[in-house]
Amino acid sequence: MPSELQSVHFIGVCGTAMAAVASALRARRVTVTGSDQNAYPPMSTYLAGCGIEVRSGYHEQNLPPNPDLVVIGNAISRGNPEAEAVLERRIPYCSLPELLKAEFIRGKRSIVVTGTHGKTTTTSLLAWVFERNGRDPSYLIGGLPTNFGNGARFTGSEWFIAEGDEYDTAFFDKRSKFVHYLPEVAIINNIEFDHADIFEHLGAVQASFRQFVNLIPRNGLLLANGDDPNITAVVERSFAPVARFGFGPNADIRAVDLDVAGDCSKFTVGRTRFQVALPGELNVRNALAVVACARHCGLDDAQIQSAFDTFQGIRRRMEIRGTVREITVIDDFGHHPTAVRETLRALQSRFPGRRLWAIFEPRSNTTRRKVFQEALVEAFSGADQVVIAQVARLELLPESQRLDPERLIREIRSTGADAEYLPDVDSIVEHVGRLAQPGDVVCVFSNGGFGDIHTKLLEKLGQTADQPEISPKTPFNPA
Repeated sequence: MPSELQSVHFIGVCGTAMAAVASALRARRVTVTGSDQNAYPPMSTYLAGCGIEVRSGYHEQNLPPNPDLVVIGNAISRGNPEAEAVLERRIPYCSLPELLKAEFIRGKRSIVVTGTHGKTTTTSLLAWVFERNGRDPSYLIGGLPTNFGNGARFTGSEWFIAEGDEYDTAFFDKRSKFVHYLPEVAIINNIEFDHADIFEHLGAVQASFRQFVNLIPRNGLLLANGDDPNITAVVERSFAPVARFGFGPNADIRAVDLDVAGDCSKFTVGRTRFQVALPGELNVRNALAVVACARHCGLDDAQIQSAFDTFQGIRRRMEIRGTVREITVIDDFGHHPTAVRETLRALQSRFPGRRLWAIFEPRSNTTRRKVFQEALVEAFSGADQVVIAQVARLELLPESQRLDPERLIREIRSTGADAEYLPDVDSIVEHVGRLAQPGDVVCVFSNGGFGDIHTKLLEKLGQTADQPEISPKTPFNPA
């Protein structure tokens, strides 16, 4: 790692974490350049606002003449023209987690939030608890929390709060990203099989978490979801103390008396009643992890609740993008069956009695595959209307390995829900615009841009405002 950075180029700069760190270096007056194949909001607009030009596509000429360092994103493979040029020209390079460890984390008190689900929400809420109470933390979040306005900040505080991803680091480092983050306090929200492109089975995912657990010092703390059996074997050999949080009787930090109806979730821990403006049981668990961690780090319950009272959520996590004709369009990053199922449950609680649409783009490296063919049927059981789009980048997978959307639709219909396979954004927008009724809630699930479908849906719904309404097949009772 160069001792002083004056010029840094990011290959794959539009990844959420890459963009956040690029903007942080730009704020340090480092000359930052970047390139990406697919630039879409919110990252593209975010980078433009930071004064960072995104060069479209990957070309050797995108590289500055003599950069001090090139940061190579984990989506970049051998054969990428810029990566090949970096190797040939012997330019110093590293992964994003390596840069974070060397430049931003070492010497700090590092809190790392991990798990298959809930990382971004938990990390955002925890960072806001620290910020609200004067701790001025550095943070790295794989999303855009509304309270902060960006996904990373690097301060002189002793605290660094990081979202720890289990995905691999780079083509030259196949370890999980979170092993670079020097955890003093660690949270494991849950462990499920995901990332089928790099993990063969659940046991491989657990092995990576064991490596992470082995890095927590004896004077640190491991906070683990005590209700998740997949975590039990991972934490049993921890050298650090382990405290379990959850809803069950064996939890050391236990939430009881849950009330998840409406916009606000309420729960009790010990003698304190907490509430947070996040819907659903999944967010109670996220908030419970924050309570456990914040207490350990010296914050009291009143301080924690003061931050909960002012937390404004995260972009693309049950984010309301707009309401037209009393039809609410929601954007959600969910792509794992469990995340989809729990989000739909939360939306049922938030919008009781309203007809719920689920529009799903199979885009992640796991949901593009048939790994979750059966699990996705159950995941959509909370929706009244389901629309499945074409598998993204389907030409890169043999048909025998791909998710079968038409089979998925048949099996969802067998459960009693209305379901359609509509491959492209335009046909989906036309379908929803024709059938959606006042009172409906339309949730779009995708971990990508999905052709700016949210904007197009809102425009279409506005255009159809004066047209005769078509009675839906599924009865509903608008709230």
